[in-house]
Amino acid sequence: MSQKPGIFQEVDAADPTDAKPQGGMISRRQSGAKRAIRGWLLLLALMVALMIAVGGLTRLTDSGLSITEWKPVTGALPPLGEAAWNVEFDKYKATPEYQLQNKGMSMAEFKVIFWWEWGHRQLGRVIGLVWAIGFFGFLAARKIPKGWTGRLLGLGVLGGAQGAVGWWMVSSGLTGRMVDVASYRLAIHLGLAFVIIGLIAWYRLLLNRRPDDLLQARRRREGALASMMGVLVVLAVAQVLLGALVAGIDAGRGYIDWPMMNGEFLPSESFDYEPFWSNFFENPALVQFNHRMLGYLVLLFTAYAWWRSRSSALRKTRRVFNWVAGLVVFQMLLGILTVLYAAPWQVAILHQIGAIIVVIAVLRARFAALYPAAQSLR
Repeated sequence: MSQKPGIFQEVDAADPTDAKPQGGMISRRQSGAKRAIRGWLLLLALMVALMIAVGGLTRLTDSGLSITEWKPVTGALPPLGEAAWNVEFDKYKATPEYQLQNKGMSMAEFKVIFWWEWGHRQLGRVIGLVWAIGFFGFLAARKIPKGWTGRLLGLGVLGGAQGAVGWWMVSSGLTGRMVDVASYRLAIHLGLAFVIIGLIAWYRLLLNRRPDDLLQARRRREGALASMMGVLVVLAVAQVLLGALVAGIDAGRGYIDWPMMNGEFLPSESFDYEPFWSNFFENPALVQFNHRMLGYLVLLFTAYAWWRSRSSALRKTRRVFNWVAGLVVFQMLLGILTVLYAAPWQVAILHQIGAIIVVIAVLRARFAALYPAAQSLR
């Protein structure tokens, strides 16, 4: 039986039998190994960014068609011995790229482009291995936060699809009279890479906050700024796709003046290809023109969003929008330099890396507007 309290007992005295409620229990139960998962996602993001850069260099060095087969497992081993190298070289000699562009190439020259493509594919295998070890390790340890298993599994599915799309892209340059991969397939391949790295960046932002904190922050969201950053994400990714078309047909090396293109605003040969629609994918004049025009639109829209962000009462929101504006301006300057110097690989690869940083910065700004962090009224 419980003892009745005495008449002189303090009314606020603690009863040792009372169970005290503790805050944050739900968040802790749902948190899993958030810090470890964020670290794993950061590693994956850095590897995917490196993969994009290596892929760009593979394209700039015309190395992508040097391996003519897709062997996801056995292809991890490079040629071992002179006989194996001769077999690979003979396969490459049968491709249109060798017959029409590289006829007479030496074994030493072939090895250079082979190692670029092999390294690109090998990095893809390593990324898949890092994902698998992390995902299944967290799954076996039951450390994945509630509601996150499907999202993290989806990253692996997209990574596997990216490998298949990569081979679909390469195969387009191995037949007929193609000396490069199809530019639209290159755009799809690069676009999917940006989807993957964008999702990883967004997931890390979400995992950096507690679920209850996100729920409260959502009520303070700055809807107009978030919507504008959503539009800017779409525009930035579309610009990446157009950049892939430019790279796929070497359109960046044909018109090397700015702001005009061979002295014209819109080159007169922009619609010379038949059928008409092919000009938008294969005509270097129109492809580069579209890339430039969308770049101007991205810059103007960014300037407008930055101006609107000045009215935000939150310092962090204003700061991340400052970063977006500065990075977009810098990226445009890199694009102009790429054109003026006929796309040297050093500048071109910086331009490609800049695109990654811009997309992630825009996503971060959207997140800051959707889930504003609390700040003191002062």
